[in-house]
Amino acid sequence: MRFLRFLKIFFTIVRFGLDELVMSGIDDRRVRFLMRITTFGRKFDVARGIRLRLALESLGPIFVKFGQVLSTRRDLLPVDIADELAKLQDQVPPFDSAVAISIIEKSLGNPIDVLFNDFERVPIASASIAQVHFAKIRTGVHAGKDVAVKVLRPGMLPVIDSDLALLRDIAIWAERLWADGRRLKPREVVAEFDKYLHDELDLMREAANGSQLRRNFAGLDLLLVPEMYWDFSAPSVLVMERMIGVPISQVETLRAAGVDIPKLAREGVEIFFTQVFRDGFFHADMHPGNIQVSLDPAHFGRYIALDFGIVGALSDFDKNYLAQNFLAFFKRDYHRVATLHLESGWVPSNTRVEELESAIRAVCEPYFDRALKDISLGQVLLRLFSTSRRFNVEIQPQLVLLQKTMLNVEGLGRSLDPELDLWKTAKPYLERWMNEQIGWRGWYERLQMEAPQWSKTLPQLPRLIHHLLAERHELPGAGNDELMRTILVEQKRTNRLLQALLIFGLAVGAGAVITQVWLSYAYGG
Repeated sequence: MRFLRFLKIFFTIVRFGLDELVMSGIDDRRVRFLMRITTFGRKFDVARGIRLRLALESLGPIFVKFGQVLSTRRDLLPVDIADELAKLQDQVPPFDSAVAISIIEKSLGNPIDVLFNDFERVPIASASIAQVHFAKIRTGVHAGKDVAVKVLRPGMLPVIDSDLALLRDIAIWAERLWADGRRLKPREVVAEFDKYLHDELDLMREAANGSQLRRNFAGLDLLLVPEMYWDFSAPSVLVMERMIGVPISQVETLRAAGVDIPKLAREGVEIFFTQVFRDGFFHADMHPGNIQVSLDPAHFGRYIALDFGIVGALSDFDKNYLAQNFLAFFKRDYHRVATLHLESGWVPSNTRVEELESAIRAVCEPYFDRALKDISLGQVLLRLFSTSRRFNVEIQPQLVLLQKTMLNVEGLGRSLDPELDLWKTAKPYLERWMNEQIGWRGWYERLQMEAPQWSKTLPQLPRLIHHLLAERHELPGAGNDELMRTILVEQKRTNRLLQALLIFGLAVGAGAVITQVWLSYAYGG
């Protein structure tokens, strides 16, 4: 079966003329000769990106999904191909509703009529991985709730594993034969795709992502996230609150309903930066199909987020790196940007900082002569990633996911309001984040976080030093006198350190109390 599937892939490549993409970087004469024979006399008037998209669509849902994931790696792809791959849509015919009901009953352990009322057998949506039915919960504390029931397609795992095995084989040959194979790291791209797919095959993981996002936005009037009903969910079935809204792409419908479109655009940017800079946890698939707007009077004009299979997370290191890069970028300190790349280990250690600095300056400097509303942060990042290929920069996957999401949000915002000033809208969040990361406020908050650990560790220092010295200086006779003198000296130093830290802590605490009293007095309590 794998051989037949490989043949289909080979003839699809020939049919859509993708061999020109392959042959352009292959030096092996035998492969080039074979491709010339199979493609003799053939001409194409359609651009290569369009042909690649059509080929992936003809190979089926898994390859469509692979193209979607590949489109996020703009650091690896030419712009025309990345743009075409971004157009791939999961428009897949639904599978039999009887099969969906069987999966639900098996996963939840009860007949469908016991679980739900008004289960709609015709799915409201269908994609490569799952399809969605509307229903109403019949029993339990959530009885009467309108819900959306997401069901995995049956038999997906064997198909996915088979196609992934083929993709790995293709990636291995690409690295061996293709001139750019090693730089583009096709095996790592396939491994990344493998992770995404298997994450999406576990709907409990998606439910956990949605639940976290809902909790993060619980106190803000910005974003509606459906509630997850855990008692009715399993790895193959996800039951969530039914959300009713208008797709964000239907701008005229929203405008006719009275939605403030410029405000909607600003709030979209605000939602994204709140996720990234406040929470470090963001919805990474914010294309128009997953974003709706509520027309319910209780939540009029608020965003609705759907589909939480792909999320991004940023570590403290990522945040600190981004904060310093933004700060250096705003100051036009391109030398610092280049140095940060070198310090992070993302460029080879033998890279000349001056050359990287010059390349970054050539990308960024032209943007500072434009009005802020005309600057596309996403396009700046794209050009930076394109430039980075010359220096073998290893772009981190989580930052590529962030950049891809930023492009989605920026495009979404400007499709709503062409005059949207992304920088002005984002500036308060950037400033707050930078202050929290590298300012006095961030230092003080980290000091508070570490204080409990210090209170446990500092009193143990004399004993730990004593044990360390004893282990390293186990000498007989007169050597013990020298050991004791060394221990006493170290203990005196430790005691002075403890005294200094205690005085410093008392000073900080007293300052905080005095400041609070003064603020209370100044602002009337």
